[in-house]
Amino acid sequence: MNIILIDKKELSENRVVLTDYRAKHIVKILKSEIGDCLRLGVINGDIGEATVTAVQRKFPFLVELSVELVAEATPRPVVDLLLALPRPIMLRRVLSQVTALGVGTIYLVNANRVEKSFWDAGLLEEKEYRPHLIHGLEQAVDTLLPNIRIHRRFRPFVEDVLPHLASQYSHLLLAHPLEEKKLSHCLDNCSTERVLYAVGPEGGWVDFEVEKLLAAGMQSFSLGARILKVDTAVVAIHSRISQELERQSER
Repeated sequence: MNIILIDKKELSENRVVLTDYRAKHIVKILKSEIGDCLRLGVINGDIGEATVTAVQRKFPFLVELSVELVAEATPRPVVDLLLALPRPIMLRRVLSQVTALGVGTIYLVNANRVEKSFWDAGLLEEKEYRPHLIHGLEQAVDTLLPNIRIHRRFRPFVEDVLPHLASQYSHLLLAHPLEEKKLSHCLDNCSTERVLYAVGPEGGWVDFEVEKLLAAGMQSFSLGARILKVDTAVVAIHSRISQELERQSER
């Protein structure tokens, strides 16, 4: 945890009292004393510093902080993710990892090879997936939660929603191992415009889905001969896109 994140409603007259895992982290990991300063941010809000004003070092842990917010939240990341819904244990990892990397919106969609039982997982409720997003923000020192958009039917999404979204992006990229074109060939002149990349389910997209995604304006690419797991592919592709965006912005 590289930043302490709080909800705005927890803040009262520039003070906050923590009694949960954050207090335990401050006491047991950071070993903070009264007078120590910590990095703190308000979820979807500003970033600043917090001074420890009181500590209860034995369970139940308690930490009181005096808060000073001095900087605005970082801009929303320019990379978004379109993801065929993975199994819950993998989705937890993806949400945390991609949030740490920096993502504006995550579209969770259905696909032929997505098991129906995945849609019954409680993880798709905000109160269940939100902690995994926060974990990613705590790692990355950010405060802005990604938007989560859930689409349970593939065809209405790809025919009605995706074409409308396309105007918001300079590049729409589809990971597909059978494609010969490499990712670098799809990212010419992307500058700092928004990019959406799509990663399919374990087993990949079926031909019908690929055809529909391409018809909606996506460009397919391959990372090479190796077939990666979903969480590995998401991180690898995101890193490559971010690197290319950074390189082009420095030109």
